[in-house]
Amino acid sequence: MRLLRSTDLALRVLMRLAVAGDSTPTTREVAADMDVPYTHAAKVVAELQHLGLLAARRGRGGGLTLTEAGRTASVGAIVRTFEGDGDVVDCEGAAPCPLHSACRLRGALRRAQEAFFASLDPLTVGDMVAAPTGPLLLGISSRP
Repeated sequence: MRLLRSTDLALRVLMRLAVAGDSTPTTREVAADMDVPYTHAAKVVAELQHLGLLAARRGRGGGLTLTEAGRTASVGAIVRTFEGDGDVVDCEGAAPCPLHSACRLRGALRRAQEAFFASLDPLTVGDMVAAPTGPLLLGISSRP
């Protein structure tokens, strides 16, 4: 299974904020740290804020901070939210699959997708930044 770019970025933003300590990087700084376009980072940050996983303050002294809900959030739940609940394959698209009514593949792929999510459920954002990841994340920051 391949994650959407927004899912990948959401996880990386949360991990980056988990090691930020007292600093409050801006969306622009996080985008630079992650080497992604600012507009893409801003959309992901807005969704994470909407989900209550991070807080964003504007203006002087503003920036992004991870909420307690963000630190303890299940990686599986975050991935499910960003990926959506669609099937791995589109059997009913513009050209519906002729095997749709008797296909066993669709169910197998759905079970595999759910197993993928379930394997991520016990992990939290906090777990993901344990050493050696956390110190490495601090090292990639563009901030002094």
